[in-house]
Amino acid sequence: MTNPQAIGIDFGGTSVKLAVVEGSELLTDVHRIPTQDFVGPDPLIAAITEVVKELRIQFPEVVGIGIGVPGAVDYKTGVTYNLTNVRGWSDVPLRDKLAEKTGLPTVLDNDANCMAFAEWKFGAGQGFHNVVCVTLGTGVGGGLILNDSLYRGSTSAAGEIGQMSIDCDGVEGPYGNSGALERYIGNRQIGEMAVRMYEAKEMAIPDDHSPEGLAALAREGDPVAREAWSMVAFYLGSNLMSTIYLLNPDAIVIGGGVSYAGDLLFGPLKRRLEETLTKECFDHLTVVNARFGNTAGIIGCSAMAAELA
Repeated sequence: MTNPQAIGIDFGGTSVKLAVVEGSELLTDVHRIPTQDFVGPDPLIAAITEVVKELRIQFPEVVGIGIGVPGAVDYKTGVTYNLTNVRGWSDVPLRDKLAEKTGLPTVLDNDANCMAFAEWKFGAGQGFHNVVCVTLGTGVGGGLILNDSLYRGSTSAAGEIGQMSIDCDGVEGPYGNSGALERYIGNRQIGEMAVRMYEAKEMAIPDDHSPEGLAALAREGDPVAREAWSMVAFYLGSNLMSTIYLLNPDAIVIGGGVSYAGDLLFGPLKRRLEETLTKECFDHLTVVNARFGNTAGIIGCSAMAAELA
């Protein structure tokens, strides 16, 4: 039995990406609308509507629209609380506005939830009943699959792993939450940590000390870069240890640009978890890289929309 076709919309601070999806397969190229070209919600919603109409001409069997957004949303009402790096999107009834303009059933969720749903339904988390998904990029996001359902919490705010504290006396987070994980292993924070480590050893700071650059240096044998990745794994493992004790999942699925470091991250992370978890928790656990890359959000929200049919 084939999956229904749906339109997935991945709403980002740089661009809004749209595609028609069937299951995990994108049936079209990704259409991009530059987010910053529009001031306020209504002009951008109008531009999205036009692309949706064009896609429906080509794919008349589309059954719904899914939208994943970077920020806080109310899943039940379809309203955005605020969107990361996009001004003017507080208290916007995005789901209903788009449904009204397109005539298609529409679902709205946080982009990390969309990634989690994609990985559980079709990707690295497929076949597991309880999955913790983590996205490592500019910030740190998360999504929870519990008992074969996406768990959103009472106000659609569950799964914010990046805001969990790993040090109650640590770096202050955006909400006064000292020691928030993403203040240690966001893209920028990883680079800043590496700079401090090179300076402490009185070594030249590499021109490219981004996570991608540090991964390349570590593979070439640079000891400081390798140490930096060990610290990233230490911080992430400290968070996941607590998360695993709380939820006892079957699998941890890690995606986002930072995860492209591969075994530089996953090797020390698994060792950290083995050292800090009971045998029952660790032996039951699978820790794996996400299957989908930049298309995870589109696949996940379109899969949510397909279930509306």
